[in-house]
Amino acid sequence: MHRFKVFVVSFAALCFSLGALAAGSAKPGGSQSDVDSTPKNVKVLMVLTSHSALGDTGKSTGYWLGEFTHPYYKFTDAGLNVEVASIAGGKAPVDPGSLDEQDLVNQRFQKDAQAQSLVENTKKLEHVKPADYDAIVFVGGHGTVWDFPEDKAVSRVAGNIYASGGVVAAVCHGPAALVGLTLPDGSKLVQGKTVTGFTNEEEAAIELTEVVPFLLEDALKAQGATFSGGEAFKSHVVVDKRLVTGQNPQSASALGDEVVQLLK
Repeated sequence: MHRFKVFVVSFAALCFSLGALAAGSAKPGGSQSDVDSTPKNVKVLMVLTSHSALGDTGKSTGYWLGEFTHPYYKFTDAGLNVEVASIAGGKAPVDPGSLDEQDLVNQRFQKDAQAQSLVENTKKLEHVKPADYDAIVFVGGHGTVWDFPEDKAVSRVAGNIYASGGVVAAVCHGPAALVGLTLPDGSKLVQGKTVTGFTNEEEAAIELTEVVPFLLEDALKAQGATFSGGEAFKSHVVVDKRLVTGQNPQSASALGDEVVQLLK
């Protein structure tokens, strides 16, 4: 669990796993032996943004649906208990652009009333007790770069979970939560660690460099992290001890797998 790994998962492999899920031939959490080896009563907190305005563009944003659904089903299919929080609590805004994808896992979510209820009735992060959770996962979406870094509950909850031996994970823009995140002893969580997140190249490719309040790659480097950027819009996940980060939406499924492995 304490070794450092950097790897790239091919998009083809990701598509294959989603196809298997739709066909019912395999659960995204892995084999039955994987499920059986996961400790009982392990609890994961997934955190969503509450910010819905894409800067001054007049467009809406929020969390990216696939970055929630892919890890969520990895966790639940592995027998983990999942709860969902957001910065403000209540119904979390979803980025409308993420609803257009013909994503088999998202289609599963659209038929899952229980999962939908979780994102429509999120806990307020400020009210969360860190001791209740074994892992915390910050879901991406552009809204996160506005409200994750400024919220004191992010450091309180995630910092205490990590300090108590738990897992901290974040995908795509979700690592905005790591910008300024401090542990109970005052040290920065990412200081000296290797992480990834939505790259400057990817932000430029979708023409939002001048819209976001900061570039995530630059901000993580400024916090003392070593940034590992993979090929644009290809799955790339970095595991540094109990910190797991994914580069982009394509990394959400593999990030879920890595969190499950760490919690076994």
